[in-house]
Formats: sequence, structure tokens, C-alpha cells
Amino acid sequence: MIGRDGFRFLLRRLAQALPVLVFATFVVFSLLKLVPGDIAVTLAGENATDERIAEIRMLYGLDRPFLLQYSDWLWKAVHGDLSKSLLSGEPVMTSIARCLPNTLLIVSIALSVALVVGVPLGMLAASRPRSWIDGGVMGFASIGVAVPNFWLAMLLVSLFALQLNWLPATGSSPLMADPVLSLRHALLPGLALAAGGVAEIARQLRSSLMEILSSQAVRTLHAVGMHPARILWQHGLKNVAMNMITVVALLANRLLAATVVVEAVFAVPGMGNLIVNGAIHRDFPIVQGVVFAMVLIVISLNLLADMLYRVADPRVT
Repeated sequence: MIGRDGFRFLLRRLAQALPVLVFATFVVFSLLKLVPGDIAVTLAGENATDERIAEIRMLYGLDRPFLLQYSDWLWKAVHGDLSKSLLSGEPVMTSIARCLPNTLLIVSIALSVALVVGVPLGMLAASRPRSWIDGGVMGFASIGVAVPNFWLAMLLVSLFALQLNWLPATGSSPLMADPVLSLRHALLPGLALAAGGVAEIARQLRSSLMEILSSQAVRTLHAVGMHPARILWQHGLKNVAMNMITVVALLANRLLAATVVVEAVFAVPGMGNLIVNGAIHRDFPIVQGVVFAMVLIVISLNLLADMLYRVADPRVT
């Protein structure tokens, strides 16, 4: 059970998140209005008459005051109606439902790889400070931070898809229809996205652990004969849990944003490609809907991190 205090804590965090949702969507809605050109002219066609253009504006509500347009859109959005694409006529919710699983699968793979590889590397470096192992891990982490995602993505395609023919180079497959094929499609994009995450987790964990392991309390445990591995697992990791929750939550948010580049390289029909195509073609409902969905995901990740803080330390308020 979450408990009364936990429920109040969650309500406070939700109340703090709502202004973020409104502000983010308002900014995007405002910026789209500043984009050069007239979407009504695009929809009506180059040879359309002024009457036809005015009719298009009225049909899509483009002739109404800006604040009224935004308030109407936000009211419909919170009730699950994100309007329809101006170009295809497909409901925005349908487009998001089709593309979101591809993006979430790539991010999940990237985050899993970052944790599975980054945590042991960070622990290894912290347990051997100023050794060749520590230097090697930090050198590897520096390379991971410096290598651009798009370059690594193209390298992975060239090696594993074109030369070895182990994995598909582009596209995606519905997860529910064929999970194995879907994972094969998402593996290379996930690996390309994971490099920076591995480096970040390794560096942050090493730094936090070294601070804990150099404390007077840990030196006392060494003096009484406790095994170093036990100190590392029982005392080191426990004390850096709060910091690592923050690191992982921020990393997950950054991975969501970074999928735009990776999806373009692998031609994955995900949220990144959806919002880029919507922006290029001035399909405002698509852009606004994707931003709304992504902000909700980020808020959910932050709420999850807050609840994990409570689990790690019930004193958090």
C-alpha cells in the first residue's frame, strides 16, 4: 500500500507537474504560430482563391484568437482528443499509438544497456581508484560521451547490418505481432543510443562511490576487517542510491529527446520522425500532440523517480 503520506506526496508532485505541462505546450503552440507561411494556403493549394483560403481557416479554427485556439486544444487534449492531422486526416492519437511503442522500445533497450554496462564499470573504477583499471574505464567513458550518436549509428549499420547481416538496417516491426523481430529492429538503434548513457552512469557512479568509500565510516569498516566487496555492495551502493535515481531519471529524459537523430538514421517510424515530419509540413496538430505525449512521459518518469526517492529514504517530503 502507498499509505496516506505517500498519497499526499504523490498529489503534491502532480500539482507541481501540471504547470510544467501547461507551460511546455503553450510555448510549443506559440512557436508554431511564428513559423513563416500560412498553413491554410498550403492546405488550400497554390491556386486557391481567397474565399477558399478563408474557408479553410474557418474550418480548422485558424481564424480564431490565439488564446482561444490554445485553450480549446488543451481542453480537448486533457480529454484524450488531440485532433486530426491537417494533411492526412488521421487522428493524432492513432499516429502516436502507432509510433510511441517503437520509441519506447529503443529507449528501454538503451537504458537497460546503460545500466547493465555502466554500473559494473563505475563500481570497478571506484574500487580501484587511480589504477590502470580506473583510467581505462574513464577513458572509455570519455569516448562514449564524445562519440556522436548518428556516427555510431551509421557504424553499427555498416558492421552488423550490411557486412555481417546479423540485424536489420532500417524499419521496425509491431511488438505485439512479432516480439523477436521487433527487438531485432530496435537493437541497433538502442545500442547507438546507449553509448552516452553507459559513460554517464559509469562516471557518476564512480564519483559518488569514491566519495563514500573515502569516508571515515568506511575506513572504520576496513579497520575492523570487513571484506571490501561487502563494504562496496552493502554500504557504498546503498548510500549512492538517491543520486543514481536522479541520474537514471535524467538520462531517460535525454534518451527520449535523442531518439530523433537515431530514428532518422535507422528510418524508424517513431515519435522523433513523427514530430520532425509534422514540423516540416507545418502539421500543427501532429507537433502539438507529440509534444503533449512526450511531456506526459517525462512527468511520469519524474513522478516515478520521486516515488523511488520515498522508497530509498522515507524522510523525503
